[in-house]
Order: sequence, then structure tokens, then C-alpha cells
Amino acid sequence: MTKAVRAQAMLNAFKIPTREFNVPKDVNGNPLRVSEYYGENVFDYQKSEILTKQDKQDIADVLDNKKDLTKEMAEKFANAVLNWATSKGATHFTHWFQPLTGSTAEKHDAFLSIENGKPIEKLSASQLIQGEPDASSFPHGGSRSTFEARGYTSWDFTSPIFLRSHENGKTLTIPTAFVSYTGDALDTKTPMLRSCSQLSKAATKFLNITGGSKRADDEFKSVDVSCGCEQEYFLIDKALYFERPDLVMGGRTLFGASTSRNQQLEDHYFGTIPERVMAFMQEVEVELYRLGIPAKTRHNEVAPGQFELAPIFDKANVAVDQNQMIMSVLQSVATKHEMVCLLHEKPFGGINGSGKHLNWSITNPKAGNLLDPSDTPHTNYRFLAVVSIILEALNKYGGHLRTAIASHSNDHRLGANEAPPSIISAFLGDTLTKILDAYGAGEKYTEENPGFLDLGAEQLARLVRDNTDRNRTSPFAFTGNKFEFRAVGSSQNVGIPLTVLNAAVTDVFNDVNERLEKDIAGGMSVDDALIAVTKDLYNGAKHVVFNGDGYSQEWQDEAAKRGLPNLKTSADALKLIADSDANNFLVKLGVYTPTELKTRYNVRVERYCKHREIEFKTLVNMIHKDIIPATIQYKAMLASAIDDQKDCKIDPKVDTAVLNGINDKLNELFDKTSKLNKGLENLGEDIADAEKIANELLPLSEEIAEVIGYLEENVSEDLWPLPTYYDLLFVK
Repeated sequence: MTKAVRAQAMLNAFKIPTREFNVPKDVNGNPLRVSEYYGENVFDYQKSEILTKQDKQDIADVLDNKKDLTKEMAEKFANAVLNWATSKGATHFTHWFQPLTGSTAEKHDAFLSIENGKPIEKLSASQLIQGEPDASSFPHGGSRSTFEARGYTSWDFTSPIFLRSHENGKTLTIPTAFVSYTGDALDTKTPMLRSCSQLSKAATKFLNITGGSKRADDEFKSVDVSCGCEQEYFLIDKALYFERPDLVMGGRTLFGASTSRNQQLEDHYFGTIPERVMAFMQEVEVELYRLGIPAKTRHNEVAPGQFELAPIFDKANVAVDQNQMIMSVLQSVATKHEMVCLLHEKPFGGINGSGKHLNWSITNPKAGNLLDPSDTPHTNYRFLAVVSIILEALNKYGGHLRTAIASHSNDHRLGANEAPPSIISAFLGDTLTKILDAYGAGEKYTEENPGFLDLGAEQLARLVRDNTDRNRTSPFAFTGNKFEFRAVGSSQNVGIPLTVLNAAVTDVFNDVNERLEKDIAGGMSVDDALIAVTKDLYNGAKHVVFNGDGYSQEWQDEAAKRGLPNLKTSADALKLIADSDANNFLVKLGVYTPTELKTRYNVRVERYCKHREIEFKTLVNMIHKDIIPATIQYKAMLASAIDDQKDCKIDPKVDTAVLNGINDKLNELFDKTSKLNKGLENLGEDIADAEKIANELLPLSEEIAEVIGYLEENVSEDLWPLPTYYDLLFVK
């Protein structure tokens, strides 16, 4: 790294942020309240001046599944959208979708049309509803041939249409699904929407069986899946980022010596946010508020240079779209502040990586949150049954949930000191566990009063003790009125784990509904039927409950005794997608077709191999172009110094020891790098190659990283060619 680059990074870090951005203001130039501009870049058909009152009612009925969307209605809607978008300066529209890359894709089309020789702006119903990207140019897992290019995007009218602002204009963005010519889903949204529909049907039936009215017009109609995604990320200086090819190519550092102080003093978490970072966060929030994304919290995370943003909950498909936008806005705004936002799960070794905690619950307007324990959870039989259903879903499909979060990047985080292990278990807390243990044993539970915390200072407000603590080491934790799937990776599209979680819970709901109908028809009361279901499900699934330290070796040993799967690498986990018997529940529910599962298996194995191959080739390239030349140069300086001292009759003891140590490590580095290079020969993209990568090449690359770490700590800093962890983590 040149001294000029480091100097520029230091200047960026310590200068007062002066970048101005377009904070919404009133006519007098005063800043608007957030509530006054929130959602200004989101289309709200209820505020349209073009749509009639009846038009708005028709659209509301479509959104509530009371009517089908007609061509005439779509034309009116498209015209209203066009009028709104162009009035705000939009010139183009795009169908925004989420292919199997895990990110998003878009192609922009101009509103401009020529009719009768005159230019006009136009957005037809067909343009709104359907697009046609090239299906063979996106990951398709062999389900498409190169010449079979046709694919379709289909408007998801349950997710808001919004405007994306650019430096010189705006684009109307229409959330869509993406399917092949034969109708197979080539995206993450379509299966996720299917899973939400199936869970809604099953949970709605459960509500009607256990608490519905005999009057058809008073029955429960639907259940919503609600979620919120806590997004963790790192920020580094842009000048330093482009000096690290491994960050540019793969999003993580492939090697780096640890700094003497990183997170061991526990002083970064919730610490004062650096001024430069605060300026970035404030601009991010303004952009998100304009997009109708309710960013709620911001704070320093545990590791130096690590931060978090969390939104307010929303319906599942909206929350997934919003999280994709959050990641995009974080990255685009960071560059404006001369920084880069890293979303990789483990960009730096030796410190915490980043997750994306998926907070999940199921709700109904009349029944409320089905995971709300109420003030008396021990007599809330419906709540206890729902919790037991979810535990049974983890029991039956824990391996599938692990597979849903498998990726080359999340493998570095799972099981590390800050993340849940690759064993899927549930944390319930002491109170809920005691209640379920009592019901499982056929006993009554005696309510405990949590009382107040005595802080010993009368100046402080009294705090009510919660019924349960929190457990950072659990991959799937009950946190008061929701479950928090903590093992989801920070860069991941949450639609994938959400789909599997929904489907797993739906499958158990369906079995429970059949049983409840029989028991109640046989004369059992609803309460007794729910208690019986809770008892049987909990007794069969309680081995997935673990309230202790998920990081400990004792838990891994105990989990093995309990028979819980421990799929440590993506190569282990992805094989489950190819097991047709194990995936039968996904096909039976219509969440995936057999072809779609095969597609995802091929795509994910292929992408795992490709990502690793990119990392390994980048590592080899950096070793040959940066590490070896710098080390040889330092060796030459040491050798020259040794010769000079010998000429002066001075014993070059220290110099010789340093040179021998560096020379030994350089030889080791060369040999291991040659071995890695050899292992890359004829490397393919099937599961056998993935296993070779996970079990042989990745451990070898980590050994290489340790050798480079030694060289970094012993070669002169003036000669070391790359930004170090000190530069990357502390230059803010």
C-alpha cells in the first residue's frame, strides 16, 4: 500500500463530514419531520387524483383477495402510477426481481413512446404486469438451455411500487417475481409467496378450529407472516478497500494479522458513533424513510468498524423487499461518503462477523399475534400449542433450516464465537420451558411472579423482570412474542430461510389441524384438545430445546447424543436439497416443484464452488504479486545488513534469526500455495468438488493465511504492500 493511499484514508477519516445531501425541507427551508416525508417515493393508490372512489375500492378488494385483477383495472392503475411517477421526475420504469443470485436484478425501460409521430409518456397494463428478461442469462441450474431464453417477470401487487433516485433522475421500480417459460420459479420471491399462502391457510384453519365462530361471515379469513430483519454490516474507507483485491473480488480479507486491540475490551458495542459514520447513517435513514422503509434503530455492533440497522416489522414479502433495498441503500450511500459497506458474513478474521437476525411471527387482525404469550402464558393454550408446533417443525426439519442459510460466506460465521452453531436448536427461556415441561409431564404449572429488579438506588425507576432472558448463542430463540432466527447470514436474501421456515411450520400445522378436528368431533373440549396436542408435540420435540451456551463443546457433544444434525459446511448441508424424500413436504405443499428443487441444488452447489474458486485464485494472485515480492525485498535488506555487520566484525544474531524465520515461512508459503494451485486444477462445480473445497482446499487456504499473518507481523511495515487490519478497522 502506498503512503499516499494511507494518507488519503486518514484524511477521509478525520475530516469533519461536509457532504451535503438532500434533507427534505418545507417551503421556508426548515427540515421536515420524518412523518411529513415518510413514504414520499412510494406509490399510494389511495392518494391518487386520477383513480375514482370505486377504482380505489376495486384495488383494495384485489389486495384483499376479494376480486381478481382485470385488464381494465390494471390499465387504470398503470395510468395512475405513470401520472405519479412522471410528476416526480421519473423517466424510466423497471421490473425489479430477485433471481437465484440472491441479490436483485433490473432492466430499465423508458416511458417514452412514439405515437402518430409524437413523443408521449406511456405505461400500459401489460408493461406493468409482465416483463421478459433473458431466463438463460441468470442462474437456472440446468433447467434452461442457452437457446431457451424466454422468461417472465410478474408484478407482485402486494408489495409497494416505489421510486429509486439517481444522480440525474428517478426510476419507477415495480417489485416482481421471475419465472421461466414453463412456469418454474427462477427467483426467491415466488416460493416465498407460496409458503406465506400455505402457512396462512393452515394457521387460519387452526384458528377457526380452536376459536372461530360458527357463522361463516365471522370466521378468521387469513393469517399474515410478519418479520423484521436486523441488518449488520462493516464500513471501511474506500481508498483502502481498493488496495485489497480480496475485498474487491470476494468481500472478505483472505488473510490478515490480528491487531493487539480489537473487541476484547468490549468498548465498541453501543459506543459513541463516529461523526463520519453518523453522517452516513443519517443519509441512509432519509433515503429509507422516503422509500417507506421504517428504519428504527442504529448502533455500533461488537466488532470495530461494525454497525447495525433494524427496521420495524412488516408483512413477510414486503419485509424481504425492504431488506434488499436496505442492503442496496447502505452500499450506495457509503460510496458517497468515501466508504464501502461490507455485507459479507466474515470480512475479517479474529473478530465478530455479521448476521441478519430474522424476527418471525404470525398474526391475524382479530386474533392478534399467535406468539404473544399474554399475561398468563400457562393458561394460554393456543399460544402453547403454536410454540409446540414450531418446535416440532424444528425437530422434523432442522436440517432444512440449516440448509436454507448455507453459503460459502456464512460457513465462516456459523459456530464461531459470535454466531450460533450449525446445530439448529431453540431457546425458550426458563419460564416457558418450565410451563411446557409441566404440560409435557401432565402436571399443573404454578405461576411465578417475575417481580421487580432491586437496583439499590432509589433515584432509578423500577424495572420489571422479564419472564425470560435472551440468548445470543441460540440459532432460533423465542424473544417475548416472536422467534428470532439468528443464524441467517448478513448478505443473504432472507426469502430463502423464510420460505423453508414457513413450509416447515405449515406441514406441522396441517397434521395438528387433522388431529384437532377429530378430537373435538369426538367430544373433547377445545382447551383439552390443545393441551393434549401441546403435551405430545413438546414431548416429541423437546430435545431441540437448549437454553444454555450454544458455543460450548459440551453442547455439541450433547446435541450429538440427542441426534440433532450438525451440518458444519455448505457442502454437507446442500446435499439435503437433493434428497427427494426429505423434501417431499415442500413439494406436497406446492412451495417448490421437483424441478425447482433440482434447479436450486445445482445453482447453490455451483455458486459455492465458484465463489471459493474466485477466493483461492485471488489468494494465489496476491501471494505472487504482493506477499512474495515484499518478503523477498525485506530478505535482501536483512541479508545485506548481515553481510555489512560481518564485515565490521559484529555478530548479526538478531538479523540472522529474523531472516531465518522469515525464510522458513516464505518457503512454507510457496509450498502450500503450489499445493493449493495444484488442487485448483480440474476443479469442477458438482457436490464432490464442493466437498473437496470444504474439506481440503479451504483448510489449506486457512493454513496459508496463518503463514501470511506471520510474515505481516515480521516484514517491515514500510514494505508491506497491503492495508492491514489496523488500517481497515480503525480508520473511520
